[in-house]
Amino acid sequence: ILAKQTISHPSTVAEQTALLEIKEKDKVLEIGTGCGYQTAVLIALNAWVYTIERQKDLHDFSHRKFRELHLRPKFQSFGDGFLGLPTFAPFDKILVTCGAEVLPTELLHQLKVGGKMVIPLGKTDEQILMRFTKKSEREFEREEFGAYKFVPMLNNTNH
Repeated sequence: ILAKQTISHPSTVAEQTALLEIKEKDKVLEIGTGCGYQTAVLIALNAWVYTIERQKDLHDFSHRKFRELHLRPKFQSFGDGFLGLPTFAPFDKILVTCGAEVLPTELLHQLKVGGKMVIPLGKTDEQILMRFTKKSEREFEREEFGAYKFVPMLNNTNH
């Protein structure tokens, strides 16, 4: 897709979505809108999607595509996914669609107690798909779901 980025394989999108355990009207923060495919899947599941993209070309493309397809995320933003959207927090679910070398703890703080975050973690050559469930304000359950390769999560908005 644009900006030298790639789209996740549909089976990867399906697995990440399943790991979130979406319920109708879940408030979902998506980090990495990309072309909007994952966003469309979440909207089809009746989630309230708040999505951030740091690549301006992709942000603009997905914004146009959503209008064409009559899809309406609750909020679409051009910005730094590492920061999340604290104004709209807390979220029931957070989905990170790019690989982070370190866990973005700011995102964990934006989860509701009982909420889940799915994120690929690790170096750019291979990440482990992880799910964090917030048990209390300071306690998280961590689960691993295998090795993947995602585009890297970048933390500025210069593109």
